[in-house]
Formats: sequence, structure tokens, C-alpha cells
Amino acid sequence: MARRRRQSGRPVNGILLLDKPVGITSNAALQQVKRGYRARKAGHTGSLDPLASGLLPICLGDATKLSSFLLDADKRYWVRVKLGEKTATADAEGEVIETRPTDGITEQHVRDALEGFRGEIAQLPPMYSAIKHKGERLYDIARRGEEVERTPRVIQIHELEVVACELPEFELNVVCSKGTYVRTLAEDIGEKLGCGAHVSGLRRTGVGPYSEADMHTLEEIETQAEERDGFVGLDAKLLPMDSALSAWPEIKLNKDMAFYIRQGQPVLVPKAPLEGWVRLYSGDAFLGVGEVQDDGRIAPRRLLANG
Repeated sequence: MARRRRQSGRPVNGILLLDKPVGITSNAALQQVKRGYRARKAGHTGSLDPLASGLLPICLGDATKLSSFLLDADKRYWVRVKLGEKTATADAEGEVIETRPTDGITEQHVRDALEGFRGEIAQLPPMYSAIKHKGERLYDIARRGEEVERTPRVIQIHELEVVACELPEFELNVVCSKGTYVRTLAEDIGEKLGCGAHVSGLRRTGVGPYSEADMHTLEEIETQAEERDGFVGLDAKLLPMDSALSAWPEIKLNKDMAFYIRQGQPVLVPKAPLEGWVRLYSGDAFLGVGEVQDDGRIAPRRLLANG
């Protein structure tokens, strides 16, 4: 019989709100955090381009089971858009492939152009994206100078406001649904203005219930990891796992209900919501997440090993 491979690292559980710096990939930032915590397991909740900075929630340990819910959450961005230049990647890292004059474009023109991009809109994913086409990432196809047909996706732009304007550049605050490409949004606004555009600066300032106020830098993590009581300080920076789902209803289970939930069986909870997702607790212990079934019982959907 083959021996089971022993997992290395600490069994640390929680969510770190990382302020990802410009210039590195989200995966590189994740690996630095994982090393600093010596965590057994870690994952991030939606990539930021190397050009972008800002909020990157890192899920450690059991929190990785909840990462998909943060992937599905709304996001908030600060974005700086430069008019008059279209680039291969729709951001400042790409080669300028077209220039057009911006003479005559005013701040009011910009504000008027935004009207058509609020609410539910269809957006064509860019070639420089991680979406797969016949098993291959689009950005790998794009790097060969090729382009393939893509299907527009329906997204939601909840907020889209000008926060500063010094043409040919202006700054936006954007709150959007999952699957939104801010680079494409900027490019489409530039096309509506008739001059083209690309993203010259991008920072994520919110993910679901989280904001940039509670972020920590890679430098903080590395410095703390070198301290004598490094793990104590590092673990103190983690948010509890259920904070990712703070907007969901909280369901308190008695001992018998908790037993059956842990066995994977649905339970009937008095005065529970009639539909939707819920957070499950046994006393103060967070067990995981459940979903209300058509018959009113709550079924376990994702339980934590330590719950």
C-alpha cells in the first residue's frame, strides 16, 4: 500500500487582505504570502493584472473552500483612463497600435459617454485574458499575433463615476459584477468618444464585503515573518473565515442539527430563511455554508474540516 504523502506547512485558517503591488502577478504575491505564513494551503480570489495594484484576498487553509464565493462577489476599482491611444493589451503595458486626436473632447463628453455603460451591458472579453478557447488561454493565442472569435458576456456595472478629469486622462470609480474586464470597459468608452483609450492605472479597492482599509502589504508580511513571535503577529492579521459571507443570514444549529449537517444531511431549522445561502454555526463555531432547499430544509453545501 502506498504511503499517504504528509502535508507540509502550518494548518493556519483565515483570510488576509493583501495590497498587491504593481509589477508582479497575483500568483507570485500568493506564493510570497504562503511562504511567509508557512501555510499548508493557500489560494487567491481572482487575479489582478501585473499592472494593477490593490485588494487581493488570500484564503489560507480551510478558507480556500470559500474562495469561490469571493470570486463571484462584486468588485470595486479606481481606474485611470488615457484617451487617444489604443494599445494591444488595452493597458499601459501593451504596444500602442493606434493614435487618434482628442481635440474638442471635454469632461462633459466623458460624463455623457458613461451613460451607456451603466447597468446590464454586454462585454466582449479581450484577447489578452485567461479565458480558454479550445483548451488554450486567449492571452497565449494573442501573443502569437492571432485573434479568435469570442462570445459577448452579460455583466453589471453598478456604479461608474468620474472622480477626476485632466484630459486626455480621467479617473473613474467602478463597481461591477464578476467577469467584468475594466480594460475592455475603458477601451469601449474610448471608442464611444471616437478617439480610443486604454487603462493607464488600475487599483482594486473592494471585493465583496472587504475594503482597502484593512489591507496589508507584502513588506509587512515579510517583516513580521522574521520576528521572533512572527506567527503570532501574522495570524493576528487574518480575518475570520466567515467574514467573507457577512451579508448572508446566520443560522444557529442545536447539537442534533449540527450532527446531521456534519453527516451531509439536510435539517429543518425553525424560522430559517425561505431561500438562498446561509452561514451555519454550532454555538460560536462556524461550520460552513448551506442552502435552503425547496422543501424548506437547509442542506450543507460546503463544510469546514475544523467546523
